[in-house]
Amino acid sequence: MFDKESRQKRVKWFQDARFGMFIHWGLYAIPARGEWVRSYENISNEDYQPFFEEFDPSDYDPRAWARAAKDAGMRYAVLTAKHHDGFCLFDSKLTDYKATNTKAGRDLVREFLEAFRAEGLKVGLYYSIIDWHHPDYPHYGDRHHPEKDNEAFKGKQHDFDNYLKYMHGQVEELVTNYGKIDLLWFDFSYDNLKGETWRASDLVNMIRSHQPDVLMDNRLEVSGEGFGSLLSGNPTIYSGDFVSPEQIIPPNGIQDVNGNPVPWEACITMNNNWGYAERDPNYKPAPMLVRKLVECVSKGGNLLLNVGPDARGLIPDKSLEILKDIGKWMKRNHESIYGCGIAGMDKPDFGRVTRNGKKLYFHVFDNPIGYLPLPGIKPEEVKRIRLLSSGSEMAIVKDWITNNYPDISFVSFGLDPRLPDETDTVVMVELK
Repeated sequence: MFDKESRQKRVKWFQDARFGMFIHWGLYAIPARGEWVRSYENISNEDYQPFFEEFDPSDYDPRAWARAAKDAGMRYAVLTAKHHDGFCLFDSKLTDYKATNTKAGRDLVREFLEAFRAEGLKVGLYYSIIDWHHPDYPHYGDRHHPEKDNEAFKGKQHDFDNYLKYMHGQVEELVTNYGKIDLLWFDFSYDNLKGETWRASDLVNMIRSHQPDVLMDNRLEVSGEGFGSLLSGNPTIYSGDFVSPEQIIPPNGIQDVNGNPVPWEACITMNNNWGYAERDPNYKPAPMLVRKLVECVSKGGNLLLNVGPDARGLIPDKSLEILKDIGKWMKRNHESIYGCGIAGMDKPDFGRVTRNGKKLYFHVFDNPIGYLPLPGIKPEEVKRIRLLSSGSEMAIVKDWITNNYPDISFVSFGLDPRLPDETDTVVMVELK
């Protein structure tokens, strides 16, 4: 039975953190055409095997990854312990298809967890509940499997119960062998492969018996498409703790059928691929990503921003540049992100508003003509106003220009028509 009160306690750190790093990394970094390369190009296990033999991430340094995440203002990170190709970055006792049997020769998940915890970040693991390497996962006729069109597999019988035993066993390894895990990110359900087809109730009960406080996404029920029973008002035990929209920020946030906000996290790529893609230069600029983070928070959600390290284990230079620029903004303005959420007022013309208790944070993307109006804020309601980046006082302006609007507070950025921070200038308003 779903326990909403327990869920609210579990998600508190998550909704305070608001900003996390997604890390897609595995054998697919070698072909460097994205993490779905096996499915898109119908690559068999045999033709994919050379990448297993070659895998040797000599520059893998999760401490550097952790510092980059922390310096960007991120407060948690999620690593792909196993993606759809079935390759495990952890030392699973249930398969030979793992990093410890490659030239890497190490448990890369353990090193990730230790490095990120050492930087004070919460840690999460992504685990694909589908598996294109396992012999008992459905092949021919499946919508996504690399062998979906291979006539050699037509009519082949699969022992799906055996696959479920394997999948459940690996998840149990992750929640028992690596200390406290803060978040489990499952991916994904589709067609008839959803919910109890995965023996999802048993899976969740097992997880909770070992890690009662771990957060889970909603993808034991859905994929990035769909919301699952979290929105029904009567969630299943395996509904997860938050909704996981992918490559989109929900236009109006996410609410259940009763109009109550539901925790959510938008997972977004920096370019157009999750896994490393050598020929994808289409990176979103840092100012855009700062504003998208603000948009998520203003709608009551989180942003999980992806990086795809290369075959050597290095986060691409362009990703690091973007993270560094985001970090510069976060260093001065993080108060408007952490612990903040829906402001309960209309979106202003110039940007967005986030809120934490009596503090409202007006995020200014477009400089006004003349003074900045703070819609919905009467002068007599204001305790103080500050430019968040410096803590400088901003006085309410009252003159012949503003006198026609006595129920709106106005402030000034001075004579320069350019904003103090053209990415996002934040005005903090504390109410009485």
